[in-house]
Amino acid sequence: MSMVFISHPSCGLHDVGDEHPESPDRLHAINDQLIASGLDFVVTKGQPEQARIEHLYLAHDKTYVDKVLASAPDQGLVHLDPDTALMSRSLEAALYAVGANILAVDRVMQGSASQAFCAVRPPGHHAEKDKAMGFCIFNNVAVAARYAMQQYELERVAIVDFDVHHGNGTENIFFDDQRVLFCSSYEYPFYPYNVGPGNEHILNLPLPAGTNSDDFMQAVSENWLAKLDAFAPQLILVSAGFDGHYEDDMAHFKLVETDYYWVSCELKKLANKHCGGRIVSTLEGGYALSALGRSVVAHLKGLMS
Repeated sequence: MSMVFISHPSCGLHDVGDEHPESPDRLHAINDQLIASGLDFVVTKGQPEQARIEHLYLAHDKTYVDKVLASAPDQGLVHLDPDTALMSRSLEAALYAVGANILAVDRVMQGSASQAFCAVRPPGHHAEKDKAMGFCIFNNVAVAARYAMQQYELERVAIVDFDVHHGNGTENIFFDDQRVLFCSSYEYPFYPYNVGPGNEHILNLPLPAGTNSDDFMQAVSENWLAKLDAFAPQLILVSAGFDGHYEDDMAHFKLVETDYYWVSCELKKLANKHCGGRIVSTLEGGYALSALGRSVVAHLKGLMS
């Protein structure tokens, strides 16, 4: 079985200004590196439908979803928070981003692919039950997890978030849901600043500015891998943020492509042991365009190892 690469042209239509780092160019950079690496000829391609409104309700309060849907402007921008804005095509992009994650879960759970990567935007891991934050409108990976548990009656889903920013939205949504083991590594203290205490199934991994490859690998090995193994997930979801790369000036980590390859290989080993290799990964951060494209390629190679 193959890796399926899922995206949609509409995800490139969310554009809130040339100065905003969450740019359509991010997807172009990934596609360019996919072609340059030769992976474009190895992966299969998938194109999603828009998520249905009831999918959004799996992770978000109905009042919040309805408010966002009613806020989309015909022109100009409407800000949901200081960093997160809607323009005329933003909801279209966001619904395809969630829809990509729904399709990815279906593909791996039904056996037509072993792994899936969703090259989508806007990202999702800062979006809480009832709040947009940090460029994120709807929480793509959270919807995917709830959909997998509902549609396929899964009892144990692991979500691993290695974005340089804490996945506060995902923690908020699953804090009381012990069916989900959530592992989030991030720079601390740093945005979003509201890091929760975690609990037995929310494994926060705060790391200091300047964290390098050795630091990252040691921390993940010591804090996550045994607990993920003991949890024995039936599906692994990944919030794949690449803004910890040393070329990315959005944060202060010193990671390189091989670090993303390494963590992806480790997750693949766990998936092979517990859930038939099933992994769904979705794009979160990563704003240095060349580094982003190279890191995604490394991530995909690790998942396919």
